[in-house]
Amino acid sequence: MDKRATMIWFRNDLRLHDNEVFYQASEKSSFIIPVYCFDPRYFDRNQFGTLNTGVLRAAFVIEAVTTLKEKLKSHGSDLLTYIGKPEDIIPRIAQKYQVNEVYHHREVALRETSISEKVESELWSSKINLRHFIGHTLYHKEDLPFPIKDIPNGFSIFKKKVERESLVRQPIPFPTNFLTPPHLEDTKIPSLKDLGYSEEEIKSVDDIYILGGEDTALSIMHAVLSTYPETDQDPLILGPFIASGALSPILLYNNIKKLGEGKKDKRFEKIVDILLWRDYFRFMLKKYPNIFFKPQGTKNSSHQDHPTLEGNEELFEKWKSGHTEHDFINSVMVQLQKTGYIPYQARLIAASYLVHEYQVNWLRGASWYEEHLLDYSPATVYGQWSHIAGVGTSEKDNKALDWQKLIKTHFPNGLPKLEEILVK
Repeated sequence: MDKRATMIWFRNDLRLHDNEVFYQASEKSSFIIPVYCFDPRYFDRNQFGTLNTGVLRAAFVIEAVTTLKEKLKSHGSDLLTYIGKPEDIIPRIAQKYQVNEVYHHREVALRETSISEKVESELWSSKINLRHFIGHTLYHKEDLPFPIKDIPNGFSIFKKKVERESLVRQPIPFPTNFLTPPHLEDTKIPSLKDLGYSEEEIKSVDDIYILGGEDTALSIMHAVLSTYPETDQDPLILGPFIASGALSPILLYNNIKKLGEGKKDKRFEKIVDILLWRDYFRFMLKKYPNIFFKPQGTKNSSHQDHPTLEGNEELFEKWKSGHTEHDFINSVMVQLQKTGYIPYQARLIAASYLVHEYQVNWLRGASWYEEHLLDYSPATVYGQWSHIAGVGTSEKDNKALDWQKLIKTHFPNGLPKLEEILVK
């Protein structure tokens, strides 16, 4: 191939709007080759025996990848999809199509960064460069008022300084001038069975309408912003789309600002606050590598108030299955397993119950959320749990929550039914 070709390695950035990787590749390359890998490691079980990706989120991701592939095809392109490790697949495809560079979004959690390093090493053996981009946060790292190593540990200080001294960028325009080489491999998107899920697990998805992908994300975003909070719609229903990269936080923020016409609008402060916490957790994980996956977190190994990884099996099973002594906790856990979705405050309440009432190690609970939440992202989920356990990075927020008070405040009528909070 005598023209410049760039491969886009899609990961958690399953969108075309406000996607710097896609935009830069289309601007600087004659051809682009989009690739997505269903990495088997994400469908394995972890040290606690839970799945890294539960069947509901797997179905959601398949839907999002399918939508991206269809969208690319409508523009005369395609998305190559494979089951396999990226460090095996990406270099092979890069050599086959004589790719000059591979573009991808940089991640911060250990599993993701180690995979990137393996891909980079394999590519470099063929003298192909892996270019890293940052595109998962609301505030760009380069626009922060401090270097990563000097980011304030306190969330409130971080929030005040960032909002006062930084600006959220404008969304990157949708590219229209990209070309894909002719005669790309004909690849198929795998089924849940192909990814190793059992017939019983797959059947559990049948009654859940899984909608993924960018177009659905944009539609739900506009519906939520046009009605929130006059209805009971929880803005966290946008979480799965943000976590999978089907919706850009920057795009969401700019749409909020347009509705507010430049004025502060308390209706949307909750959404922005969630986005800021999300940024905070990602930047903290960059500042303190892997901190949110360590049992003691920011505490030293002599910290005595932290439950061990062993024991409390019976209590942990009661919590997971929704058979605790508290009806609200039970309803949260049942809804989590059935739908992959629970409201923001409800997930904090259930986590606090496990850690402080049952004294079960927080990593086990976070792992359960990892398997079942549709909007799982490593830094956010484990970061939230570490603070509930008192070992997080923001000292002021390292505290046990009054979960009973939170129930009275946020759910006086019990947990809303899913159809009452999801956009139709």
